[in-house]
Amino acid sequence: MSTESPVVIIGAGMAGLTCAVYLKQAGINALLLEASDDVGGRVRTDEVDGFRLDRGFQILLTAYPETQRLLNYTALDLRAFRSGALIRYEGDRASHWATLLNPFQEPQSVFQTLVSPVGTFADKLRIVELLQRTKRLTVSDLFRQTPTTTLAYLREMGFSERMIQLFFRPFFGGVFLEDALVTSSNFFEFCFRMFYSGDVAVPALGIGEIPRQLANRLTPDQIRLNCPVSHIEGHQIRLATGDTITAKTIVLAVDAAQIAQLLNRTVPPEQAFNHTTCTYFTAPASPNQQKLLMLNPNRASAVHNIAVMTDVAPGYAANGRSLISVSTQGLETVREDVLAERIRTELTGWFGETVKSWQHLKTYHIPHALPAYNAGSALTDVHATLKLDAHLYQCGDRTAYPSLNAAMQTGREVAEMISENQSV
Repeated sequence: MSTESPVVIIGAGMAGLTCAVYLKQAGINALLLEASDDVGGRVRTDEVDGFRLDRGFQILLTAYPETQRLLNYTALDLRAFRSGALIRYEGDRASHWATLLNPFQEPQSVFQTLVSPVGTFADKLRIVELLQRTKRLTVSDLFRQTPTTTLAYLREMGFSERMIQLFFRPFFGGVFLEDALVTSSNFFEFCFRMFYSGDVAVPALGIGEIPRQLANRLTPDQIRLNCPVSHIEGHQIRLATGDTITAKTIVLAVDAAQIAQLLNRTVPPEQAFNHTTCTYFTAPASPNQQKLLMLNPNRASAVHNIAVMTDVAPGYAANGRSLISVSTQGLETVREDVLAERIRTELTGWFGETVKSWQHLKTYHIPHALPAYNAGSALTDVHATLKLDAHLYQCGDRTAYPSLNAAMQTGREVAEMISENQSV
């Protein structure tokens, strides 16, 4: 069977959905083809035994320009973490907790932050200097700078090794999903500005509500799920079923390897991805109710960061129990039972014997969690070429920088290019 559509978007992740929504606003009804059973790509939430489990620990930075532009925050019923972190570190023959808060969000915490053992007094002043520096530049200007590594940048800024090891490495190692801090410094500056300029939040019913909101702005017949594409030739798209769709314009919102396969081109060198493992537990009560991300600077441990999701968003559980997310970076392979037991053992030292009763719900090992964005490969023009041919476009965070903001930005830009082209 053969059908026609003015625009076909392959991939219903955040970039593809964003592109479709902006096209609809311009009066163009695009058809989305998604190989999996739901929209969202990497941004999804599963329901398991009454709990809402995001596929990996994911947050929405409300300062993102693109999400502010398109998402309805009120309808998402956003629930915010406090801005800062609880840091578990080794002291003189004992472990200690240190609190580092954002004084711009909680002015009453200024003194507590200044005297925190995490870094020196001068380090705290440099944080203010860093924030002022990043705010002076537009987002485009941030990415036009010649990058270095995040680690080199922090040292050039004069931050102490203690501040880097106790805060920047565990916190931004969790953001970048790599602990060496080789991620591009301009992406670090962007992330730092976003964290300090808005809230760190999740939708009340899970991160998957974000793509769901966009999908609901389209008509049901604009999205085909469980609909893999086998190849593209010219304007013709052949589905795995053998059916064909002829499109005036085609948008590829999938990764580079899939694009090469669809177009029958040479597969490019494998794109590097940073990976993560997220282990979920349920417990009768929260181990810490401060609504702060808990960090572990000891990266040889299985526990790198912890978030009690139900302290922030009670709707993540339907039965009043606590849902605890534990993230681990750098694991190539995972034996779920072994990892869960190792996490319990480590956290017993943090929270006591009650941890032994925590129930392991599910483990997500995500080898393609984020495209790597190292200084040597960072794009100073913000994104790669989005127009591949007269009728062919691509979008997604891999064409820019690894974030929800970039996925939505490139989706919007492609929609604008198509709208302008079709109005000529």
